[in-house]
Amino acid sequence: MPLVSVVMPVHNSATTLGASVRSVLAQTHADVELLITDDASADGSMDLLQDLARQDERVLVEAAPEQGGAARARNLALARARGEYVAFLDSDDMWLSEKLERQLAFAAAGDAPLTFTSYYKVDGDHEGEARDFVPNGRVVEARQRVTYRDMLTQDHIGALTAMYDRSALGTRLMPDMPKRQDYALWLDIMRDGHPARGLQEPLAVYRAGRAGSLSSNKLNLVGHNWRLYREHEHLSLVRSTRALAGAAWHSVRKGKI
Repeated sequence: MPLVSVVMPVHNSATTLGASVRSVLAQTHADVELLITDDASADGSMDLLQDLARQDERVLVEAAPEQGGAARARNLALARARGEYVAFLDSDDMWLSEKLERQLAFAAAGDAPLTFTSYYKVDGDHEGEARDFVPNGRVVEARQRVTYRDMLTQDHIGALTAMYDRSALGTRLMPDMPKRQDYALWLDIMRDGHPARGLQEPLAVYRAGRAGSLSSNKLNLVGHNWRLYREHEHLSLVRSTRALAGAAWHSVRKGKI
């Protein structure tokens, strides 16, 4: 079985962290290493992580030398990765138990180095473990195939579902940006000629509308998307404007789920 390196940044996530970690350790594909970087938490997250690491040797924890944000925390974890595949999960989201097993089979069958899946949305105050989750009607559907051009008008990939093949792509780090660094990584991969393929089965659970979440303030993301288009992708003013308009429209639609 291929080893999957699961990357998880943590910052003040003590209330949700345990459920997120347990959802990885409960995968039917058990050959995983959970690489966690604590980004200067002040709420007891690190103590909880150390307890979890003592309980399961697949939990590999490190503390960032200083608070540097999600991209740097993820990249510190990626620097330790040994797996053939890299997958991402934030410390307030969860995977259903067959997520990795089904996604690995999907990636192998489609010869797809970058894959993602559909996922469920729940409210930010949702409680409970992945094993107890009851499927709801709030599903963000994965598109079957996404190209670089498609991605410019919407980030179609839920980061909690993304997985890439290191044997095909090498170790791909997240651009060091305060926000939208996951979006920038998918664009980097697809710009190099690797379309993403989506498994249309919902296999993860995303807490939406979390207070203080990087994605909770849609208006705030407009400026970050603009900088992504202009500074990272080096798009023209006209193309950036069109991309931003499309992204705003799709964001409103997805927000209604």
